Amino acid sequence: MAGTRAEIVSSAERVFDRHGFAGTGMDRLCEAAGVSTRTLYKHVGSKAGLMAAVLESRMSRFFERFDVHGVEELFKALETWIAVEGARGCLFLRAQGETGGLIPEVSAVVAEYHRHLLELARRVIADETGRPDEGLAKQLLVLFEGAISVAPYLGAGAVDSARDAAFALTRRTR
Repeated sequence: MAGTRAEIVSSAERVFDRHGFAGTGMDRLCEAAGVSTRTLYKHVGSKAGLMAAVLESRMSRFFERFDVHGVEELFKALETWIAVEGARGCLFLRAQGETGGLIPEVSAVVAEYHRHLLELARRVIADETGRPDEGLAKQLLVLFEGAISVAPYLGAGAVDSARDAAFALTRRTR
């Protein structure tokens, strides 16, 4: 049972990532997972439940790769993430944008992702500068999310530019 759910979530992530959340119907999701509509609903409850499960799974995978300390490690991990997962922008921002924040299950996971992301930025800044700095953590977050968002059309240069800007910011505060 758990294997079937995991396969449904994994295949749905690929479909949502390529075709979007709003424009993807249940038929396409069932076909991608190789399951009937009944089986899909049995394992995820609804399309909103599937969307939330996809985001939770991605969030877990994402933060497993980002146990980092310092700016260099943060952006090196982002380069690896993009190489493995692809550069199509932030799936969480896309989910929130496509749903307009009107699906509570999705909004809750997106909010959790952003809380974790801000905590990551806080940790990286504290490690890099030797002290907490909320303003600098938020600036790092903007650079990080910006690199993810523009990587589809700037490629690896987006990560390099964000890394350089982050180093410039942290050097100023030391």
